[in-house]
Amino acid sequence: MKIAVLYGGTSAEREVSLSSGKGIIEALKNKGHEVVGVDFHPDRLSDIIGLNADMIYIGLHGRFGEDGRIQGLLDMLGIPYVGSGVLGSALAMDKAKSKTFFAKAGIRVAKEKVLYRYNYDRTQFAHDLGYPVVVKPNQEGSTIGLTIANDEDELLGGIDEAFKFDETVLLEEFISGKEVTVAVMGNKGDVKALPVVEIVPKNAFYDYESKYAPGMSEHIVPARLADQMTERLQRDAQLAHEVLGCDIYSRVDFIVPHDGSEPVILEVNTLPGMTPTSLYPDAAREIGLSYDDMIEKLIQLSLKK
Repeated sequence: MKIAVLYGGTSAEREVSLSSGKGIIEALKNKGHEVVGVDFHPDRLSDIIGLNADMIYIGLHGRFGEDGRIQGLLDMLGIPYVGSGVLGSALAMDKAKSKTFFAKAGIRVAKEKVLYRYNYDRTQFAHDLGYPVVVKPNQEGSTIGLTIANDEDELLGGIDEAFKFDETVLLEEFISGKEVTVAVMGNKGDVKALPVVEIVPKNAFYDYESKYAPGMSEHIVPARLADQMTERLQRDAQLAHEVLGCDIYSRVDFIVPHDGSEPVILEVNTLPGMTPTSLYPDAAREIGLSYDDMIEKLIQLSLKK
């Protein structure tokens, strides 16, 4: 097949996407496909409109890639692509809105407060979450713009930082626990959760450096959890994927609290990282899929959409 890989982009996660794109392109070539790489920019839509490809693999992360916009363009052009469609992508990208779907489905979510730039008043701001408070842009990934605030000064500074990346900022209660992630794969109606991956960061929390710098985190597969908890996480991951209308693949992040209470969902990633240090390939490897085989599997699933 002739497959175009979109990578790079203009979001704050550009560097991650460049790495993902490189791996995806190499894997597709190893599988015998004719591959065209496109460093995507929204000012150069002609690069997409003029593509003559059998399928597109979206290796973008963040805005103009993971939020449904590029999916809408490809739908209008009638070009098949790997991954979730417009609605699933947009909902998963919006952390605050996706949490309402999770809660309605019976998946535990963290207590929150949502701030909007248009009516945020720093001098009148108040909350009842208690400290520490997690502060993050509503539609960013890779912990970009994230702060864990231990007092009011840190909180206000974290809010200012998060507003640099988004018009909406999400404040959440901090839940002490083990961070895990569950890869999900399959066509609609036939979705499977892969083995749970436990994340052990070298830094205080799983920040940007821990995610992408070699050796800065350890991924334990399968996670060191009781069978009942593992089954609960896989069930919740599959449910979260389905209630947002995701397709083909996603990765669902959770915190398993140290106090033994039920797991808390963090977010669904519809275009999870495919870098050398990424989590999705680790989960796929546990079920016998090499990196190249995993990419090919996602292509084959997408042909059945």
